[in-house]
Parts: sequence; C-alpha cells; structure tokens
Amino acid sequence: MPNLRKIVVQDFRNIVFQELSFSPNVNCISGNNGEGKTNLIDAIYYLSMTKSAFPAPDRYNFRYGTEGFAIGGTYSMENGLESRFSIQVREGEKKLSRDDKPYTRMGEHIGVLPVVMVSPGDSALVSDSGEERRRLSNAVLSQMDREYMAAVQAYNRLLAQRNKMLKDYAPDAALLDVLDARMDSHARKIFECRAQLVQDLRPVVESYYRLISGGGESVSIEYKSDLANASLTDVFAAHRERDFQLRYTSSGVQRDDFLFTMDGRPIRRAGSQGQQKSFLVALKFAQYEIMKRSYGFAPMLLLDDVFDKLDLGRISNLIGMVAGKDFGQIFITDTDQQRLSGIVDRITEDRAYFNAVGGVFTRIG
Repeated sequence: MPNLRKIVVQDFRNIVFQELSFSPNVNCISGNNGEGKTNLIDAIYYLSMTKSAFPAPDRYNFRYGTEGFAIGGTYSMENGLESRFSIQVREGEKKLSRDDKPYTRMGEHIGVLPVVMVSPGDSALVSDSGEERRRLSNAVLSQMDREYMAAVQAYNRLLAQRNKMLKDYAPDAALLDVLDARMDSHARKIFECRAQLVQDLRPVVESYYRLISGGGESVSIEYKSDLANASLTDVFAAHRERDFQLRYTSSGVQRDDFLFTMDGRPIRRAGSQGQQKSFLVALKFAQYEIMKRSYGFAPMLLLDDVFDKLDLGRISNLIGMVAGKDFGQIFITDTDQQRLSGIVDRITEDRAYFNAVGGVFTRIG
C-alpha cells in the first residue's frame, strides 16, 4: 500500500516551508485551533486528489502574499519501490509529476495514492445541499473507477453545452436531441456506479454506526435519482418545456442526491450533534472499507479533529475499531495532545507525534 514517508510543503496556507518524515503507522498532530493542523492534513489530501478536501478555488490555498504553492511527497509503494510525487500550483496553472516525469492528464493520478479524510467539514454532508453528497460519491468512485471519472467529466462538458444552448431564446430542438443522446450513456454509467456504491455502503455504514454508538438507533442511506425509472433522454424529453422556460437543465444526474436517515427519518432533523458526527464517521469508515476491498490494500486515513462532539464512550468505540482492523497509515489531529497520546499509545508503539504552532511542525515523540 502507498505509505507517505516524507512530505515537503511550501506556501500552502499558513505553512511557509516544512519538511517532515512520518511513521508508516500512526501520526498524531496536536496544537491549538488555527495553528495549521488541518492545513498539513489537507496538503497530504491534495497530493492524493490534486485538489483540496474543501470546496474553494486554489488561490485560497496560497499563503498570504504569495502567488502559488508546492507540495512534494516520497512514498513507499505497494510494489516495495519508492516514488516521488510533486504538485506545483500557480494562478491558472497546475503541474503534477511522478519521479520527475509530468503527468499528461491530472486524472491519471487519481487513485494512485488512495485516501479517505474525516473532518469537521463533513457536517456539510448532512446540513447542506446535495452537491456536497455528490462530491463525496465522486471522490470515492473516481479513485476506484477511471471509467466513472471519465463519464462524469464528459457529462459535465456536455451539460455545459446544453445549458449554453438553453440560454438561447430559441434553441434548436434537433441539436438538443443529439446532445441528449450523447449524454445518455455517460449518465447511465454515473447512475449505475452511484447506485452500486450506495448498495455496498449501506450495510457497512450500519455496522460501523452500531460499533461507534453502541447500538440503539438504526441508520441508512438511500439514493435518489431522476434515472431510477427512466433513461436520461426520456427524463430530458419530459422536462424540455420547463428547461426552455428556465433556460437551464432542470433534471439529470447532476441533481442526484443521497438521503441519510435515522430510524427512518432524515438524520439532520432526527439526530443530535453526537449522533450526526457518529454517522459521518461511520460513513467515512465505510468508504474506507469499500476502497480497501476494491484496491486489495488499505488507503491512507486522515482523521482531522475526529474526536470533536463525541463522548468518551463513542471515542473509545471508535479507537477500538481502528485498533481492531487492518488499517494502513493514519494521520490524526487533535487540540489535546495528552488525550491523543493517551488514546494512541494504547494502540501501537509505532507512532510519531508532532506539535503545530503558527504553521511550524515540531516532532515531539
């Protein structure tokens, strides 16, 4: 499995320059809020996914006063060899290379360094619009299935063309027919992959939630899509007049959503903060499990402030899960170094501790 041995980060948010070596097992980063713990975790995520875990333009990742950033990492790969990956970002330009050889397309890299991140920002998956939940499904499936990622990219390009045509007061119906037919196969691939993902995730999420929460309430996931009972061309035909009036595409897989429930009710209404956090952690651990099955090895796991809003009982159950499973390399952040060490020292002796102050990280154990 890919294992991050060393990272070099320059001008990424509040990190001026850092070169750090990591444990192949558990790495703990402690420090007060705003000191840079999440920035380091996100730099690791960025090196895997070629983008931040948080939905914002790249320029917001530039350290104040700079015009770009660079991240490099040395990994032990699953074949036993080492590889160096680096990404440089400037306004309007992004360069990615492996062993000093540039990638021709960014998509070639997705899935090479599989990663799962759990963070406080995951609360948007419960509270915000379906866009956040579609982003999650895309992040999971794109790492495991290149054809899915290609289908999403092709569908979005054609969708942009369709919306541009609809902005015309008199769009050509025949051209729309051709465009709709071209979009149909991509939409079917996206729908089938998302439906299968939910089917795979559902029992694993339920199992992990029981382990974290200790039983009680039951949780589930449902997939909602316009393609559940019709082809994309039929869906578009049924909504064409509405699309003409609205002047944009009002149906399709770009409007898919995923319903999270607790005891049959939407979890955002029925669940407490602790229950919602437990569900989100269970969801991400289920993502981890599904990806591990697909790859045949464990992805990297990034746990950012994962203990927030969890009581001691749920924290104990969560750590028991980590200790009892075949997890790969793990990075954990927490504001309480003593709590972190007290938990991790019970799991393994192979760990490294870092303290974050103002974007500077010091190894302390």
